Amino acid sequence: MFEMMPFGYSNDLLNSFADFEKKFFGEMGRSFSGFNTDIQDTGKEYVLEAELPGFNKEDIHVDVQDGVLTISAKHEEKQDEKDEKSGKYVRRERRYGSYQRSFNLNGVDAKNIQGAYENGVLKLTLPKEQPTVPETHRIEIQ
Repeated sequence: MFEMMPFGYSNDLLNSFADFEKKFFGEMGRSFSGFNTDIQDTGKEYVLEAELPGFNKEDIHVDVQDGVLTISAKHEEKQDEKDEKSGKYVRRERRYGSYQRSFNLNGVDAKNIQGAYENGVLKLTLPKEQPTVPETHRIEIQ
């Protein structure tokens, strides 16, 4: 009888919806948990590119606090379909997404970071801190 069950037999198959979702969707379900970034070292600066398709520029926030850069984005979309005759919903779907990632800014001049958003890609230019050259001065001996 167990061979006729579509997912096989397992005592914990439906212990929680999260477990069911992981088993049913596999790795595909995890792909929505964050966003992809590329960081390139050009020598004088770092260039961070983050994929944020479907977001408006107003939905994206980049904050710097205590040496940490945080990129956060929130998106809410509603899609309604009504029955023409009754005016009642036949289907109503809502999609909401909130993403956040943080990056350490060691060695970055945080005051001069620049950003742009175009075609679903956030591009941040993070200039490197200029190394401080220790000042030396000669003391005159009397």
